Amino acid sequence: MDVLTLSRIQFGLTIGFHYIYPPLSIGLGMMLVIMEGCWLKTKNPVYHQMAKFWTNVFALTFALGVATGIVMEFEFGTNWATYSRYVGDVFGSALAAEGIFAFFLESGFLAVLLFGWDKVSRKVHFFSTCMVCLGAHFSAVWITVANSFMQTPAGFHIVGQGMHARAEITDFWALVFSPSSMDRLFHTLCGAWATGAFLVISVSAFYLLKKKYEDFARRSLRIGLVVALIACVLQAISGDISARGVAKHQPAKLAAFEGLYNTESNAPLALVGYVDEPDHKVVGLEAPGLLSFLVYHNPHATVEGLDDIPPQDRPPVESCFLFFHGMVAIGFLLLFIAILGCFFVWRNKLMENRWLLWIMVFSVLGPEIANQFGWFAAEVGRQPWIVYGLLRTPDGLSAVVRANTVLTSLILFTFIYFLLFWVFVYLLNHKIQHGPHPDDLVPHGKLALPENLIQYQ
Repeated sequence: MDVLTLSRIQFGLTIGFHYIYPPLSIGLGMMLVIMEGCWLKTKNPVYHQMAKFWTNVFALTFALGVATGIVMEFEFGTNWATYSRYVGDVFGSALAAEGIFAFFLESGFLAVLLFGWDKVSRKVHFFSTCMVCLGAHFSAVWITVANSFMQTPAGFHIVGQGMHARAEITDFWALVFSPSSMDRLFHTLCGAWATGAFLVISVSAFYLLKKKYEDFARRSLRIGLVVALIACVLQAISGDISARGVAKHQPAKLAAFEGLYNTESNAPLALVGYVDEPDHKVVGLEAPGLLSFLVYHNPHATVEGLDDIPPQDRPPVESCFLFFHGMVAIGFLLLFIAILGCFFVWRNKLMENRWLLWIMVFSVLGPEIANQFGWFAAEVGRQPWIVYGLLRTPDGLSAVVRANTVLTSLILFTFIYFLLFWVFVYLLNHKIQHGPHPDDLVPHGKLALPENLIQYQ
């Protein structure tokens, strides 16, 4: 393979592996705020136990997220030096803001969150939890702003010519509120909330199946299901809004998502199927007019197809189609699981449906896979541009990097990432098998309540 392909695979592997952890951190941060808030309100020690247990899991995901994210910073210089020089002023500003406003906030209060349970007051500790959660969300804000510049550039001008051309910021807030940034941010955060919620659901369902820590598990499951239901509903709404933004600003991407080769009114929405690229058509089940309706709220509206896009500017259609539809399918499946879970909990019949509990155990994989599919769809759909409409991907490559060097580092990174993932799974499994510590039922050194007095609030 050539150096361009290898560099793209390497960066895709790096950020794909890294992206396992930030959604978990963001989602679990939200869950910690809810759980600790319940403890402050109800004084029920089970919520204290719950918050401490999930704080330990949060710390693990945070550590892996930081460790795996550093590599990407170096790859901008080693593999994509031309790109870094071209957008360094813009992209670097967003990354610097992420470090100042997000990472320092999150990491600064993390010590209090982890070690301050018996050293600060309940309200101070809860404030620290909120700040850690806010920092995790700020991180998503600035990373999404930086990536959205690559999708829909705004707030800049080009100075210099040829190899010396580069983008400079002219309006920082226009950069922050670029045409796609807020829609993509909302969609990303909804996915993160669902990721954290379904991890809580998965572990809680596992404990219920094994008849372990049942009081803890029931309460965790209830919170997880409510958050998951809200997140999945908002995910569908934000996805619809984001897709309409893609239709307006990146029509080639939307056409690739839907395998729409011909510009037409009453454009169909592909429900199930695959792309037959040689014949320029989708083979499968389609709903006539539904794409036009979803994009323009008019079933007879015209949707731009790939035939209006120059061949050299078209993204890979089949991969975009599969990633996008895979993400959507998993999203609706997770919504169905959340609705079903809430229904049976409300009817107090969840324990009678062990098959659903087993589905919940494995449901934790759904948000992670959907997040990966969504990211790949967004980035592959931007091709052949590394900065949409301004800089093509091959032109962003470093001039001196060699294929054998990239291949060697790719093999080493793959091995290291496999090892890190094994360590993550091992430690997470250890924490889950060990379960919540009984001493965590003692809030701030007070005597634990007798087991028969711990009732549902």
